[in-house]
Amino acid sequence: MTALAVLAGAVGAVVWTLDATHDDTASRQCTATVDGATWDLSADQADNAALIAATAQHRGLPARAVTIGLATALQESRLINIDYGDRDSVGLFQQRPSQGWGTVEQIMDPVYSTGRFYDGLVKVAGYTELPVTEAAQAVQRSGFPDAYAQHEARSRAWASALTGWSTAALHCDLGAPARPGDVDAVAARVQRDFAGSVTAVADGPPTARTDPWCCWRPGA
Repeated sequence: MTALAVLAGAVGAVVWTLDATHDDTASRQCTATVDGATWDLSADQADNAALIAATAQHRGLPARAVTIGLATALQESRLINIDYGDRDSVGLFQQRPSQGWGTVEQIMDPVYSTGRFYDGLVKVAGYTELPVTEAAQAVQRSGFPDAYAQHEARSRAWASALTGWSTAALHCDLGAPARPGDVDAVAARVQRDFAGSVTAVADGPPTARTDPWCCWRPGA
């Protein structure tokens, strides 16, 4: 329920279909299908992907920023908020307290760590026109600067779906029918993660748009 709630609440332009089964056969997988290709994430990964997308939306950043953020988090942590890493690295973006990213407690808050990533990204001159791996590396200073590129296709598809450039592109099979109190829990979570960026969820699909730097760009 969490990933569905956050994704649906965070990005109102996304149209969801949910197979709400009553047994243990649900895959707990979410998929983004764009231009005939399907890209999977686990429910937990999709939850964090939604946060990355909604934070960019709240800050008025382009969908290209979401692609970069997703590719970075996929490489650094597999889009999971882990409490370990190389040396003192922790969190979604494997930020290091010793390098001034914040305290361990702060970095382990995905809202904080996502915000800090975007704080760095917007300082990179021309980041929307850079290859994903170059833009990510300018923020992260990784020992493996070319590794982000392997996640670009998946990240573009999810960025496209989460920001509404591709309509009705997301599907989750979570196997969790709604229960009493779920609506209140969803509202509290959305308010915590996306305060000020969400006011309503659209009932119908959005109008498709074309953003050459967002998600799918032939030859990019």
